[in-house]
Amino acid sequence: MGEVPFVQMDQLTHRYGTTVALQEVSLALRPGTIGLVGNNGAGKSTLLKILLGMLRPTQGRVQVFGVPLRRARDQLRRRFGYMAEATAVLPLLKGVEYVALSGQLYGMTRRQAFRRAHEVLGYVGLGELRYRRVDEYSRGNLQRLKLAAALVHDPEVLLLDEPTNGLDPPGREAMLALLHDLIGQGGKSVLLCTHLLGDVERLCRHVVMLDRGRVIYDGPLAPLLQGQQGQWELRWRGPGEPWLAWLRNQGVQVQPSQNNHQAAAVVVLPTDWDTRRLFQSALEHQVVIQSLVPVERNLESVFLQLARSSPAPPRSEELPAQQLAEVADDAD
Repeated sequence: MGEVPFVQMDQLTHRYGTTVALQEVSLALRPGTIGLVGNNGAGKSTLLKILLGMLRPTQGRVQVFGVPLRRARDQLRRRFGYMAEATAVLPLLKGVEYVALSGQLYGMTRRQAFRRAHEVLGYVGLGELRYRRVDEYSRGNLQRLKLAAALVHDPEVLLLDEPTNGLDPPGREAMLALLHDLIGQGGKSVLLCTHLLGDVERLCRHVVMLDRGRVIYDGPLAPLLQGQQGQWELRWRGPGEPWLAWLRNQGVQVQPSQNNHQAAAVVVLPTDWDTRRLFQSALEHQVVIQSLVPVERNLESVFLQLARSSPAPPRSEELPAQQLAEVADDAD
């Protein structure tokens, strides 16, 4: 991720009335595989729409390949490929016609677009279905068709919005294998927007986490998944509060558990502790430990932990329509 950024955002903010969709987002997206994750309403779709030129940000600046976004239409068409989450297809067209039409919209000639459409349909495994009407495609084949449409002009960067959403397990595995080949063999940079954090773990080396319109993490994925030694999911029966207070005084980190069980917590033991000491202390405080399970660290648990510790953004005052227009005119 050390190359020149293909997207640079500085203090990017976008509001829908009083709702702040993005709050002072500053990112440098460099070539590679980037996962864009967050809960519903975190601002992922708004961010993608701004990158595609579909929305003008309320405040802030965006550059695409070093060009201000408002002047980057040719860069967007030529160098970006977009796979939408929605099934945005024309049902009466045949598969090859649909992909060729996408190529023409990206700026290719009709002849170039049709030749390339045949190539990419074979690559995504739809060669035998190229002359079938789009409305006869299965859900999995529609996802492959949309990917072919995003690839038809051989872009440098792919923006993929929920590429495996709605697929059955075999279809999801096939799509992930296809994307893995694109990244590894094709050398494409990918911005993967998804709520399926397992997909990000499989494909991405870098991750951007959004929560309530703010960036709560922007960095490599590997350090997040290295885990923390001595971290345990703990459930007990008995007077737990005095015991937990004693544990904290001894240097044990105690956090509320994610399983919503009343007598449960996640504890991180000091390096000089072992589980026998934990059981002994429970016995001394008349507490019975019902379960003690090592915490498996994955992207979901990391995201929940970061989201809980992230402060809520302040509510924005609604700007008058005239002021919104003035701010938008100044934004890139």
